[in-house]
Amino acid sequence: MIKQFNTIAMVAIAAIVLVSCTNEAPKEAAAISGTPAQKHVPVPAPAGTSTPKKGDQVPNNLVCMVNDAYMGKQQLEVPFEGKLYYGCCEMCKERIPNDAKVRMAVDPHTLKKVDKATAYIVLIGDQDEVAYFESKDNYDAFLKASQ
Repeated sequence: MIKQFNTIAMVAIAAIVLVSCTNEAPKEAAAISGTPAQKHVPVPAPAGTSTPKKGDQVPNNLVCMVNDAYMGKQQLEVPFEGKLYYGCCEMCKERIPNDAKVRMAVDPHTLKKVDKATAYIVLIGDQDEVAYFESKDNYDAFLKASQ
């Protein structure tokens, strides 16, 4: 009986995690905030702009800092302790002030913690993944060391 309960509990937790940041957010949340939840779907760049490619810096406000992904459009602003973070949905908006781990990243060059709100953000993956560097100089040093 206890094994069955544990199995059911684990399945329920996994289901919650898997659907926590999708477009299927309750309509009440969209009605309250006026902003529907967003799903990570690459969006074409507006006319007159270029789509970033791997290795390009991306603007902080176009990155979901919870999912560490370039979203291609303006994200929800989340002010916290005098800094501005960005999230793609209401779940992200609630998580940023309550979870220090999502506000910090590790600079791939120095392996030091860096605050995502002040980081130099670079597109690194084919699925719009991003990396956070302490500065452009750190990113340039990272590139040079990688060669």
